[in-house]
Parts: sequence; C-alpha cells; structure tokens
Amino acid sequence: MAAITVTPVTPAAPETPVEGPALALPLPVLHATVLDWYEANARDLPWRTPDASPWAVMVSEFMLQQTPVKRVLPVWETWMERWPTPADLAAEAPGEAVRMWGRLGYPRRALRLHGAAVAIAEEHGGEVPDDHATLLSLPGVGEYTAAAVASFAFRQRHVVLDTNVRRVFARAVTGVEYPAQATTAAERRTATALLPDAAATAATWAVAVMELGALVCTARGPECGDCPLFTSCAWQRAGRPPYEGPARRGQSYEGTDRQVRGKLLAVLREAHGEVPQARLDAVWPDAVQRARALDGLVADGLVEPVEQGVYRLPQ
Repeated sequence: MAAITVTPVTPAAPETPVEGPALALPLPVLHATVLDWYEANARDLPWRTPDASPWAVMVSEFMLQQTPVKRVLPVWETWMERWPTPADLAAEAPGEAVRMWGRLGYPRRALRLHGAAVAIAEEHGGEVPDDHATLLSLPGVGEYTAAAVASFAFRQRHVVLDTNVRRVFARAVTGVEYPAQATTAAERRTATALLPDAAATAATWAVAVMELGALVCTARGPECGDCPLFTSCAWQRAGRPPYEGPARRGQSYEGTDRQVRGKLLAVLREAHGEVPQARLDAVWPDAVQRARALDGLVADGLVEPVEQGVYRLPQ
C-alpha cells in the first residue's frame, strides 16, 4: 500500500498522494502504531474506565481545559462524590460549584458546568445528551467539549482537537514544531483526513493521539526517542527545525489581575457566607487593582454584591 500523504491545506484520500509535508506511513499502519502505543501506555484515569458515566466524562473535560491531570484528579474525585449526576449539581447554588472548583483556575468554567447541569436536568431528563449538536447547545459547551464528550462518552466519530493533538499533528504531519496559536481550517481538514472510519476506533484514536501529546510529544522537552512515530515524523525527518512563527505567549500570573481574583475568591470560598469588604481589602495592597479584580468577578457572575461593602458567592 502506498504511504498516505496529507497536507494541512488540501486533504486527500489515503490512496491519493499530494504535495507537501507528509507522514510516511500507510493510514492503517499509522492507526495501528498509535493505538498499540496507547494500549500499552495510557494512564489509568477514572473518567476513562468502562463504567464512567457521560457526566463523569463531561466534568473531566470541563476541568481539564488548560489544567494538567494531576491538579484535576483530586478535585474531580471530590466533585463526583458530591455531585454524581447533573441533577445533583443543578440542585445546588452556582456558588457551591465555584467553591468546589477550588484552585483549579479559570473559575468561570465552574459556572458554565453548573449551567450545563441545570440545562441537562431541566431539558434532557437528567441525562447528558448523546447528540453532538445537542451537546453543543448546552451552556458553556463549545466545539471541543461537544466533540470530546460525544467521542469519549458515547464512542462516536468526531474530530477532537485540543492543544496536545494539534501539536502531534503539527510535528508528525506538517513538520513544524508548534501549531498556530488558534486552530485553523487546515488543521481540521488534516485531522479529518486522519480519522479512522469506524466510530469506536475513531473514539480511541482521538484519546490516543491526545495522550501521545500529553506524555511524549510535549510542548517542552519532547521525548522523541520514546515516540512510536519517531521514524516517520515529518518534524524529525526535517531535522527538527525550530519554531519560526509568531512569538508564543507565556501565561504570567504573579502580580496580575488573575492572581488578585484568585486571592479574593479564596476568601469567599472559605467563608461559607457573606464577606465584608474589609476582609477582601486585606488580601491585596493595591486598592485600584483590587477593585478592578473584584469588579471583574462581579461582572463574570462569580461574586454577588449583597449590599454596600458586602459580598458572597452567587446564589
């Protein structure tokens, strides 16, 4: 069988070579290579077990956005113990979701997950819908989360593109060190061209490529010698050329409004009630920045003013 050739611009059928950087493997061999690696190396995570509910998968996908597994695991376990179904979470105030979110970061995800739980409980009989379009209609569920839940929870065939997957395809197929900062249509065409035809295989492929990016083809210090695609990777075969795209933005934290917001939320989470302004003022010396951060939390729905100078988590 001829080797598949895929470019990030014009997808082609496996038997139709096109010009451009290519992964020098027949498509079935590519699939088998990555799937075999995954079977031998996949992490044992609770949301991947055969008895994990669609809700368990959805909660994990919300939490894992921009957050590593080791930070998510304890919060996910506590969350699922308290709220094993969407209805359990929907019955609570949204502020309780923010409280339980703890220090995972980007706490608006907690509000969005609570909103999705309410919609599931009220509009879908308490069951996470298995239809991609219906998932996409839930509050806080975007294209990635809808595809991930449909794929991982219901074993459907969808392109699932997170940062890890995009990085694997950028290196192995396109021959560049990093993908573009935002997902492109060309990346989606490449991912679609590589997706196995059988739904169950496609679902495993999606998580297998993601795991490869998380464990081996990492952003910094990739373990190329341990990669099952080492000899066929376009980036390796090109001599691992350095990244030449736009400067990659770092995520600073110290001294930023994000840090102030986190400190303010920590006080409110621990209070289990109303908090006077004076207790919030004590966590950050810069009054202007502190007020800006608090106003942002209120605008985002993460904090509610009760009366002048008194605040609480949303009820």
